[in-house]
Order: sequence, then structure tokens, then C-alpha cells
Amino acid sequence: MSISTLLTDLDQQGIKLWDDSGKLRIHAPKGSLTDQLKAELATRKAEILDYLRQDESAAASDLVGSDLFTIGYLIGGCTKKAATAPTPPIIEPEKMAATLRVTLKPLPKGYNNQTVLDFREQLAQKLSGVGVQVVPWESATRDFKYDIELPIDLPFVTWKKASTMRVVKTDINAVIDVEKQPSWLDRTKSCAAEKVYQLYSRLFAGNKKISVLGITKLIGWAEDYAIQRIEDPTNTQVITLTELEDTAADPDVPYRKKIVQGVNALVSTFSEIVIAVQPSRFSIVNMNLSDSVFSIDELDSFILGSLVPKIYVPIVPLPISRFKVDRYQPTASRYAEELIRLSSALASTDLFPSGFSIGKVVKRKSHRDIVNLLVDGRTGISYGFVAYIEPPVYVGATEISAEEWGELAPVEMVSSNRLRQNALGRRYMKTTVAGKAVFKQLPDVWFVSSRSGSNKTCLNLETDVLRIGLTSGLELQIPESIGPELEVKPSYDVYVMAAIALSTALYAPHMLADDGAPLIHFHGYPAADWFQSNERCTGVSNPSVPCGTYESGVLNFLGLRSLAEQETRDIDLICLVEPDHGANFIARDVDYLLKRVSEGIQQGDIELGGKHFPSLKRAMPMTSLSAGL
Repeated sequence: MSISTLLTDLDQQGIKLWDDSGKLRIHAPKGSLTDQLKAELATRKAEILDYLRQDESAAASDLVGSDLFTIGYLIGGCTKKAATAPTPPIIEPEKMAATLRVTLKPLPKGYNNQTVLDFREQLAQKLSGVGVQVVPWESATRDFKYDIELPIDLPFVTWKKASTMRVVKTDINAVIDVEKQPSWLDRTKSCAAEKVYQLYSRLFAGNKKISVLGITKLIGWAEDYAIQRIEDPTNTQVITLTELEDTAADPDVPYRKKIVQGVNALVSTFSEIVIAVQPSRFSIVNMNLSDSVFSIDELDSFILGSLVPKIYVPIVPLPISRFKVDRYQPTASRYAEELIRLSSALASTDLFPSGFSIGKVVKRKSHRDIVNLLVDGRTGISYGFVAYIEPPVYVGATEISAEEWGELAPVEMVSSNRLRQNALGRRYMKTTVAGKAVFKQLPDVWFVSSRSGSNKTCLNLETDVLRIGLTSGLELQIPESIGPELEVKPSYDVYVMAAIALSTALYAPHMLADDGAPLIHFHGYPAADWFQSNERCTGVSNPSVPCGTYESGVLNFLGLRSLAEQETRDIDLICLVEPDHGANFIARDVDYLLKRVSEGIQQGDIELGGKHFPSLKRAMPMTSLSAGL
């Protein structure tokens, strides 16, 4: 019997073997190791160890043994072996680029904005230069034949019309288009298509949701200028190039005004990303609503650092199906009460502007229904989050010795060099703190946060505070007072909050030891000289992946971990920067956080928008968080 077959047979019996620094370790159910099997394992020990080393080496270069995979596995709430292994997070822009396929939509007849045309040509060349596959339009699209069928009043009679439209294929990650002004004929056709859609949805669709492709079938024939005909809108993003207005690039224009400009740009072009261009500079905006402005000389770094990550990681909300859902009583939680106190005090900072209602911004019902499907039923978009991390929960020893680590069993899908578990199922992680290997228990981490759509600075204790846990998986506890009429949605930033909570517990546990810690995110940055000696900042050179992704969670986890190489005992506040998005602050207590943020605002050192981000870039060295993984 080959070693591969032997190990497969043993695995099916629940017997796990692994290489521990040249020693063959075995974890087996009681009574499963027969004398015959023990003798065979002893005889073939050298062969088994050699096979395991080769397997481990291959896995390390693939995904099973990678550090990034382990972190993604943990913050993603993975618990059981799936039919296929979860995809490991990619945080290196060069690797992201190598997976991407984009296409350029043919220009409208008569389009003559030379600034946009020049930028479009440079963009295509530079995307190709970093490894992105730029696919010709004819190869990126296909003919899609379908029937539009409507019942009419005559019994047993239906009206059917066969139609064909050109759609972008599923394997295309982005369509690059230019903004175009509709003609009077376009507007007339669009109005007629909207009437057809409203009639269909009212008379024939009933309570049944129509898919995005289904809506496109009904209106796409008339709205090629407005919406893209895309096979899979969850995978293919629309990037629209347009002209940059001076006010959008002015650092002195208030961020609240830029929010309105950004939302209008996205809605009017029906795009996930808008790049606005002038001859010497350009900006990018997506639903993160950043106001990042770049010099045309920065185009190369922009491609890899900003655009590629946004194409690679679309903004997608975390569905409630990912959670184990339960109920809790927020009035009995002192952490929920602390969150309410934090929320109320932050109102005066003006760092959490009101979001926008999709119903008010997106006027057409067909367009609203498309957006509603893409945002998982959320009625609006808000900016920032407030959360409070509870002290971590341990069962048994919080740390163990290297000898005890050697006796633990492997965890499915994850390299035993990184993660193992004891007989109770408690997992232990090999960490490095100040250059020393430490074997720490992975605690259960919990935090309370505002539900999606709530007013972040005026939370209702009984209806707006959710409790989320990262235990053996993701858990969501909803307030008992919430009835079925209110559909609860967790924040887009759950992965980030969970990652920061877990990483803090592992690498800066003193910040959570007694009373937990406040955590906030706002769409702005502190100035570089705002920080005191007991405060730290990291993440400035990270790729600008959007919120709502576990890649962003991994980067925040790594940011906190990078500080573990320093002495973290005296750190009272940590700022984790998310380029093109904003900043996360975690502090030792609510009062300290509020004091420091208030001081920063009064001094002009903390503001919404990207005004202070350049000072952070100048002050912090460009480092890679993935180095040494």
C-alpha cells in the first residue's frame, strides 16, 4: 500500500499524522490504533515523515500551509471541512492583477473628450503591463437570446417576443466605459421601458423577486446608455471614466459635499467605480465614498495600489446566512451600554455623517430593484461604524508550552505548523511576539456593534445594537425586542471588526483584559503629527481593498500583528489605516478615545476625507505586511 493510500485510509478512520520537527505525531480515537497498525507505522516511519515533509512543502507554496490562509480561515468563521478548500485571501496587488480580466466597451459614436480618451488608452496599457488581461470587446461578450413573455387578458393566451442582446461574460471582472449623455430618443425609450417594467412587476411578478438579469431583459433594450448588459453583476464591475470637476478635487471642499457628488456620480452612471479625469490629475470613487485624488504621475502606483484591489474585491455585504443566529437581551449587557455611551458622545465630533436612502437617490423602480439585489436588501448606505469589543473568553490555559503544543491534534484544512487543537476542541495558534514563539489559545471573541442602517451617533439600546461572535464560527445575536417586521442586517465591516477583535486578543491582550475596548471607523484620517508616544499607526501602504471583504479583515489583523514585534504593553491607542476608505481606532477605554479624538478635531488634526492622508504617507515607510509570511 502506498503512503498516500495509507494516510487516506487513516484519515477516514479519524487518525491524524503530522511531522513535528522530525518526530511522527499521531492523534487517534481511542482503540483505533491496533498492534498491527502500530507496527506498520513504526516500520514505515521514515517513509511517512518524508511524504509529510514533501506534502507540507507543497502546501506551504499553495494554500494549506500558508499563514494568510490560516488568518482568512479564522476570521471567515470556517469550522468544518468543506467539499473544496476555501479560497485563501490574496493581499498582494501583483497576484490580484494576474487573476483579472477586464474589457473596454466601444466608445459611443462621436465621443470626443480627448482628456478621457488619453487616460483610457494609458489605463488599458498599464493594466496590461501589470498582468491584467485586457480582453477585446467581441471576445468578452456573447449574444444572449431570451423571450419576454407577458400574460394578456384572453384565456390561455400569452404574448411572447424573442429578443437578443449582447452581454458581458461572467468571467470578466470589469467593464471600462465612458460617461455619455442620453439623447432625446434614449430618454424616450428609457421612459417606455420603465413603464413596461413597472407594469410587469405590479401585475405579473407579485411578491417574486426578479433577478438582475431578469430586469435587464425587460429594460436593457432601451437603456444601453445607462446600464450595462452583464451576465453576472456580482462578479463584473462597471468602471466609468468621466471629467473631473474642480470642486471634487479641492481639499478645502467639505467631505459632506463630496459625499453628495460621489453618490450622484455613481448613481447617474450606474457604476461601481467612477474615475474622474483632468489633464494633470484624477480621482477614484466607489461606495466607500473616499475623495482620493492622484497626480497623473502617480498612475503606475494607482493602478496596483488602488484600482486593481477594487476590481479584485467587489463590495459585497456579508449575508446573514453566514451566521448562526440567536437572540440576546442588550439591556443586560454593560458592553451594549458602553456602546450607547460611545455613540452619543461621538455625535458632537461630526465624524459620522448621515447616510443616504437608496429610495431617495435612485429614482427609477427598475434601477432601485437592481441596487436592492446587489446590496442584499439594505435600504441605505451609511458611513463608518461604532463597536465595543468584549474581553476574550478562554476555556483552559491561555498559553501552553512547546511540549504541550507538540501533543495537540491538527485542525482540518489548516497547517499544523500554525494551528492545533486539544481534546476539548479548543484551538491553539503558534504566534510570534517580539521574536519569540508563543502558543496561545484562540479565544472566543465577541463585540457589540450598530446594525446596518442605524444612526451611528444615536443608537437605540433595544433595537440597534447587535452582538457578534467569532467562536467556532460566526455568530449573530439579535435584540429580543426586535420583531419580524424589522429585517436586521449586520454591518458591511463585520470581517474587519472580527479580525481586529481576534488580533488584539492575541497580540495586545492588555487592551481587552479588564473591560474590553471601543472600536470606531470613520471616513477620514488623523494627521501624522497628531499621534503621541503611546499611540501607533499602521496600514498606510496597504492595497486599498474595499470594506466588507475578508481581505480587508486580513490586512487589519496583520496590522495589529506587525505591532507585536514592538513592545505593545504601553500602547493606549492603535490606528489601522485603510487607504481610500478611512481609519479604524481601537483604544484602551471609551474616555481615552473620546478625549484624543476631540483634541484632534479641535486642533484640525482629524477630519473626514483624505486631507491628512498624504502626511501619513510621508511619515510612514512603505512596508509590506505580507513580508516574512
